[in-house]
Amino acid sequence: MKHNKPHIVPKYVIYAFFAVGLISAIAFRAIIIIQKLEPDWVRTVWYTGTMGYILFFLYRYKITKKRKRAVAEFQLIEKLKSNACLTEEDREVVLYLLSSIKASLEDLNYAIIFLLSVIAVAADIVLTALK
Repeated sequence: MKHNKPHIVPKYVIYAFFAVGLISAIAFRAIIIIQKLEPDWVRTVWYTGTMGYILFFLYRYKITKKRKRAVAEFQLIEKLKSNACLTEEDREVVLYLLSSIKASLEDLNYAIIFLLSVIAVAADIVLTALK
């Protein structure tokens, strides 16, 4: 059975979608501040965040599906559990999976979203206290 070997997308694609996700995360967390300072901009910022997240999470969904499909198509879990020898093609897929995880900016994305959330909550508390 011939399989399509997965491959990592170019770095510029990874960084572009990271930027889209980051802009969306900033937009959603900025709403709390914009609502108090410039309420007319809330809808624009909300749409920016929502449309960005639609693109970002569709991309992440496709990456996750691609990884899961590779694991299933090449029966990697079953082969490893049974201590079966991996073919050269299997090794290339394992290398793809590990390289894909290593190249991903997912962990940085989570850390930034966490930090932005803390900043947004703090900003709201401060702005509410200043009222």
